[in-house]
Amino acid sequence: MKKDTMRQYIHPIILSLLLLSTPTYATVIKIATLSPDGTSWMKTMRGAAKEIARLTDNRVKIKYYPGGVMGDENAILRKMRINQLQGAAVTSGALTRYFKDADIYGMPFLFSSQKEVGYVREHMDKLIIDGLAKNGLISYGLAESGFAYILSNAAIKSVSDLRKQKVWIPDTTSARDAAKAFSLKSIPLPISDVLAGLQTHLVDTIAAPPIASIALQWHSQVKYLTNMPLLYGWGTLVVSKKTLKKLSKKDQTTMHKVMSRTFKGIDIQNKKDNIAALAALKNQGINFIKPNQEQHKEWKSLALFANQQLVKNGINSKKMYALITKLINDYKMK
Repeated sequence: MKKDTMRQYIHPIILSLLLLSTPTYATVIKIATLSPDGTSWMKTMRGAAKEIARLTDNRVKIKYYPGGVMGDENAILRKMRINQLQGAAVTSGALTRYFKDADIYGMPFLFSSQKEVGYVREHMDKLIIDGLAKNGLISYGLAESGFAYILSNAAIKSVSDLRKQKVWIPDTTSARDAAKAFSLKSIPLPISDVLAGLQTHLVDTIAAPPIASIALQWHSQVKYLTNMPLLYGWGTLVVSKKTLKKLSKKDQTTMHKVMSRTFKGIDIQNKKDNIAALAALKNQGINFIKPNQEQHKEWKSLALFANQQLVKNGINSKKMYALITKLINDYKMK
């Protein structure tokens, strides 16, 4: 065989061997959350991470930092901006700096039932997800934390009862404005500091969904629950759009499919868990307090004023507030 002919066969063989021996580098996506390790939520998310790693042949790996080890939600999002982290599992209130209407579902006394929430979310979840995407954060779906209830160390039926308490609120502009509308003695704290605040009596009243109050052990520091849904909350997992652009289209699609399916499942499960958690709080000896019709009317009246102030002050947009109130009214008309 001539030398030129041999070269003709050897070169492709060498090239193939080089390609086979070239290492495949993984993209590691670091995601932080306040959710404690060992919770069902974290177990589900770790399962999704393993599935993504398997389906991408380990080209995409997710590393979680649970339990607030990376700081509160504001700190986590700051670390995302400098690429120390690439993702965050956070509540809606923390995302308003990226899309100001992210927390519009959390306006006080906006919803009267879970069915109203479901109807509105069918029409508005995508608007929130698109709003976040325009500002560099990709969300794989909203998972409800559910209706928040007032939990306290004193029986609270009326607004005047609440005004006598030291009330924890999230450290957000919308929460501060709502507390101001109700004339509350409010104390802003990061979520990670609430348990210590209850233990040291810095605060004696909080508002939280049942599953969150149990998962974060807040329920162990209170005696009463005002049996009246105060506001609706949700959380999501967001990943930096810049990080995702580094992945191949195929791997982006894989991650989107797995995470979207996972968050849909979490959303459904959280609805069930909140019902069970509410019953568990009662079984653990927390006293359920029910406002009468007149007291409930006062709550609703002040809430309407608070919501209008949030729009007037530019915390939420007129367009989104008009849409959500229209959808709620449309549902009631049905």
